[in-house]
Amino acid sequence: MVPAALRWRSVVGSLVAAGRRRLSTVFALSSGHGRCGVAVIRVTGPASADALRALTGGRSLPAARRAVVRRLFSPCDGALLDRALLLWLPGPASFTGEDCCELHTHGGPAVVAAVLRALAAVPGLQPARPGEFTRRAFHAGKLDVTQVEGLADLLAAETEQQRRQAVRQAEGHLRRQYSRWRAALLRCLATAEAFIDFGEEELIEEDAMAETVAAADRLADDMRRHLADGRRGERLRSGVQVTIAGAPNAGKSSLLNGLVQREAAIVSEVPGTTRDLLDATLDVAGFPVVLTDTAGLRDASDAVEREGVRRARGSAAAADLVLLVAEAPRVLFWMGGPGVARTADVFVSEQLSALGLGAGTESPPPETQLVLNKVDLVSEAEVERLGDWCRSAPGRTALVSCLTGHGVAALVEALGDSLGRLCADAAAPAPALTRQRHRLHVAGAERHVRQFIAQVAAGGDLALAAEQLRLAARQIGELTGHVGAEEILDVIFSDFCIGK
Repeated sequence: MVPAALRWRSVVGSLVAAGRRRLSTVFALSSGHGRCGVAVIRVTGPASADALRALTGGRSLPAARRAVVRRLFSPCDGALLDRALLLWLPGPASFTGEDCCELHTHGGPAVVAAVLRALAAVPGLQPARPGEFTRRAFHAGKLDVTQVEGLADLLAAETEQQRRQAVRQAEGHLRRQYSRWRAALLRCLATAEAFIDFGEEELIEEDAMAETVAAADRLADDMRRHLADGRRGERLRSGVQVTIAGAPNAGKSSLLNGLVQREAAIVSEVPGTTRDLLDATLDVAGFPVVLTDTAGLRDASDAVEREGVRRARGSAAAADLVLLVAEAPRVLFWMGGPGVARTADVFVSEQLSALGLGAGTESPPPETQLVLNKVDLVSEAEVERLGDWCRSAPGRTALVSCLTGHGVAALVEALGDSLGRLCADAAAPAPALTRQRHRLHVAGAERHVRQFIAQVAAGGDLALAAEQLRLAARQIGELTGHVGAEEILDVIFSDFCIGK
């Protein structure tokens, strides 16, 4: 008689096999749309082999993972479509874990359209949805959710540092760290459960529970260090928010145009020309920057400009870095005024106060860089005097002329140094958090581990304490997709291109 366990295993295996047979085969253009030299069309699913035979006139499949060149024909009328390079990638050793094939055709739009029509005519094939290939790779255990997110970030990366961070995440750096944490949590949970079941029978070593608490404490500390990253990974992924602020006619719009090297903002001698926020993206030393030009700070007389000043202050409050722009001649005049010591740090403090930031306000001062513009209007001796004066300023400073371009390169270099501090080091051994979702789950896991430690130390019910470890493991499971992944995947894949 067949044991019940084997019968159950056989039933499950049959159900899985039936599910795989019912699973549709999908196809899509994986390379970019438009005219190109080569287009890559991917097919995945149980009917991939049928599709390959149908488009090659019934010829046998090529050797696995070896490129061959064959003619493609329409399965409807036998018309020649193209001469293409083909790859046959049988599962499970494929990206999706299923049988796959790739058709590398000529990249003309008409050629691509004809091949896609031919695939749609093969029974059992249907067009893929956005992200469907990656979703299947996830369900096959080829990727976890953090790797899927890394792949999405890699597709969206616009700068070198973004690419480096994304490729590390796609390669599993976060996955390995979170898997280690989950395994450690399950080991601690197993010891706690053993104490609950066998502790009274003295089958467990006396110091085993103390070692478990110590291991949990180390794990919680590791999670805390992971969280204390200053949002550097998230900032690198989404872009560093840099706000240009200062008085009217200080040259903020000219600076924006100089940094992005195009006429992005209107420049005028009339004060108050800029009345709304103007954003421009910039790549500085491989770091992504969202640069925001703002209205000049003053007591505006009309409602529209007052709203612009309000928005300028809000942008500065939300910024990761503020470029405080001032006119060099006006700063020289300010330096010679009466009253308190006229040092650069006092000047910056006054500028931040005008923005509603810093000492005496509810908002802490952001990282700042002082930019003294219009140095072409002062003498060389005065430029030297300003340079000496700037040494007391918090953060980096720059003496520039947006009119002549003097000092702009040095400002970009200083900006790159600041961005390096604000963003994660993509080459660092420890991976960085890249999403708020990660932060919430890690914080939740740490909280549950701390509660486990506190309850054990207080001599509480060990069963209730062990539940905290179970909840912590669930938080990490939700983070990696071991638990409740579908809603997360729907959000991620909504931004994926079709064919990935």
